[in-house]
Amino acid sequence: MAAPIQSIKLKEIKLNPNNPRLIKDNKFKKLVQSIKDFPEMLTIRPIVVNQDMIILGGNMRYKACKEAGIKEIPVIVTDLTEAQQREFLIKDNTSGGEWDWDILANEWDNEQLESWGLDVWQQPAEVDYSILDEEDLSEQLEEMTSGVKKAIQIEFESEHYNEAYELVKFWRAKEAYIGGMFMEYLKSEKDKI
Repeated sequence: MAAPIQSIKLKEIKLNPNNPRLIKDNKFKKLVQSIKDFPEMLTIRPIVVNQDMIILGGNMRYKACKEAGIKEIPVIVTDLTEAQQREFLIKDNTSGGEWDWDILANEWDNEQLESWGLDVWQQPAEVDYSILDEEDLSEQLEEMTSGVKKAIQIEFESEHYNEAYELVKFWRAKEAYIGGMFMEYLKSEKDKI
């Protein structure tokens, strides 16, 4: 059974000195702003503390609340064993899964996502490579890119996009080398010509 959420004065809660998770600089500022803009989120995802009021989950949210001037925050007080507390400290901070960048790009506003703390794709700055025109860097480039995966963009008609997306997603989940599969298919088709 889950412990009830309690409202506790910020000064009664202690940071966990063994917390290995940090949020710095700009990301921390975004977290502070996020809490100011949407304080209801703290009730939905309260700070988790042990019986001694030491934070097990939410050290950075605690610091952001302090920075935002919040005096009381919702907490859940647990009675986990020492071993469970250590396990929770890590598991609470690991991120599972991946972002579906296509959905994010098509359904969300980049500026809003960035203001919420998500690192979004940015248009790369224009770079003048003309200084390299006279240099032969092919050997150095070959060395640098050895073993690095590269991407090729493939365009689909709109009526085929969803099916292609689902197929790629399926094969990625199976940890298949999609590039190799694609190459084999293209070679076999070329041999027919």
